[in-house]
Amino acid sequence: MYELTYSKGWDEYFKKMNQDAQTKIWKKIQQLKELEGIRHLKKGLPYFVIEMGQNRICFKQENKNRRIDFAGNHKQYEKWYLSLMK
Repeated sequence: MYELTYSKGWDEYFKKMNQDAQTKIWKKIQQLKELEGIRHLKKGLPYFVIEMGQNRICFKQENKNRRIDFAGNHKQYEKWYLSLMK
């Protein structure tokens, strides 16, 4: 089982989403406590990504801790992802 933590500003995009999308994403975030076999983000960045239709959750994993850094839709994800590349 993993412990979940949240980086400052992780919800910048999440809080702009409608209530239905927030509920779906929040349920998936809670599943991250036990979820295995998650895809690693490309380009050598130290993040993992979960895709749920148009929504994305990105986090870093260190031992038994998963720190949520992003939750939002795919367009918001592109903005966030490109900001990491700078």
